[in-house]
Amino acid sequence: MAYDADFGEWVREHFAGLGRLEIKRMFGGAGVYASGVIFALLDDGVVWLKGDDALGEAFAAVGSRPFTFPTKDGRTMSMRYWSLPEAALDDPDEAVAWARRSLEVAVKKASGKKPRPVI
Repeated sequence: MAYDADFGEWVREHFAGLGRLEIKRMFGGAGVYASGVIFALLDDGVVWLKGDDALGEAFAAVGSRPFTFPTKDGRTMSMRYWSLPEAALDDPDEAVAWARRSLEVAVKKASGKKPRPVI
């Protein structure tokens, strides 16, 4: 993963309709958070939005691609993140609409997790 701070600022502006975003560097890329929940990844100039089965189908229907990465043993792994649809790259309103759906998935998933024990 690779993160470019200028790209992060573009993301903040493009997704301004979501409200305050926090971008945290991770594994060379970055995670995008809203309301304390991660809903997107930034890597090599691509916005990857979190999805579930239903949202994944919607992303696939508009030509988005799933986030994949190679493992050390040569396999390809995928995560439940999808590229921001092409049409949303030039349309902040459409980008925010997709991001809201992604954030809903992320919040739902986070609400089902057990809190980590404090050591």
